[in-house]
Amino acid sequence: MKKEFFTKLSYIVCGAANIAYGQVLKGLIFLLLEMSYILFMIISGARRLAQLITLGDNLQGMTFNEEIGIYEMTAGDNSMLILLYGVITIVISLAFVAMWLFSISSGKAARDRYNAGKHNNNFIEDVKSLGNNNIRFFLLSVPVVGLVVFTVMPLLYMILMAFTNYDQDHQPPGNLFDWVGIKNFITLLSTGDRLSSTFWPVLGWTLIWGFAATFTCYFGGMILAMIINSKGIKFKKFWRTIFVFTMAIPGFISLRVVATMLGEKGIFNVLLQQWGFTNAALPFLSNATWARFSVIVVNFWIGVPVTMLMVSGILMNIPGELYEAARIDGAGPITMFRKITFPYMWFVTTPYLISNLISNFNNFNTIFFLTGGEPHTLDYYKGAGKTDLLVTWLYKLTKDSNDFNLAATIGIIIFVISAIFTLVSFSRSNSLKNEEGFS
Repeated sequence: MKKEFFTKLSYIVCGAANIAYGQVLKGLIFLLLEMSYILFMIISGARRLAQLITLGDNLQGMTFNEEIGIYEMTAGDNSMLILLYGVITIVISLAFVAMWLFSISSGKAARDRYNAGKHNNNFIEDVKSLGNNNIRFFLLSVPVVGLVVFTVMPLLYMILMAFTNYDQDHQPPGNLFDWVGIKNFITLLSTGDRLSSTFWPVLGWTLIWGFAATFTCYFGGMILAMIINSKGIKFKKFWRTIFVFTMAIPGFISLRVVATMLGEKGIFNVLLQQWGFTNAALPFLSNATWARFSVIVVNFWIGVPVTMLMVSGILMNIPGELYEAARIDGAGPITMFRKITFPYMWFVTTPYLISNLISNFNNFNTIFFLTGGEPHTLDYYKGAGKTDLLVTWLYKLTKDSNDFNLAATIGIIIFVISAIFTLVSFSRSNSLKNEEGFS
């Protein structure tokens, strides 16, 4: 019963139960981590959390030094660093809570083994177990730490930024920014404001682009693969190699070359005028409708070979007996495509289509390197163009106008739309509901 006291004490003093039941070094490590956290909170952690409430109070400015008779620059608070350090403190606090729960669980496990007359591992034996029975924990530890440091913390920092007024008028250290709640979301999603009048058209074009870029490449690649794989076509490897050349060249190089070729004095316009098809240069990239059509066509040229290779592999795995049975029943090529080929393709490629659609919603490279979001229009907010996607507009807001709060808000909206679409579409797809449907 005396040792049971230490089990309860471990709720306050981490590692107390481990020390009481013979795991002294392990218990001391828990205690050291707890003391380190308490010391961290006393020195700076508590202050960092308190500063999160206001994100700073003291502005940087000039004060008159009476001793030397001149004005001196006095350092003020930096809202950006306050938010960053606050996020780090929150993550450290969550890590401490996880350690605290683990220490309690470890102490109870040590107590149960002790009461059952079993051996409690010492620290050396615990370390050795990481290379044997518990190697999964050791192998996962580094990726988990990397995930927290390089993914979770930046994401948390970005999410919190969406609830501030961190824009070009509130740039630290000269100015402070503050919490504004969901004002940024209301401004973006409302109607009548110039910002919202930009957001909704850009969102609409993003959705149109995503579906057009995905399904043109999908069906184009499928048709191309079926043509190359048909029995009457010779030199199949040669044709596949020709179409794959577009994948061998880095995408941004291809896009920049094509952008030059589609320019007012590019090779396409020059040849069209020389051959007499047109008297003036066609506005491939300077007119909104032409530019949007152009990026879809260029993306088709780049994306079709990828789908062609994938579909070629799937076609080879469709059981030949299905086609033989269909021919015996009198089915023609179109009927076999509708009843066998396409359903099989759709079933197998649904997860790919969903992920590719989300990828195209966030396809920064194609738009940025081909059109740069142009043509620009004065109707849109701060440099947004007619071919800008949400992701390219987000980039411009951070790079050109320092509206980090709006960029963070748009980033959250993109994530919510992508997450909802992915979860709903995948959960309703036959690929999930009927995994053995074509086995």
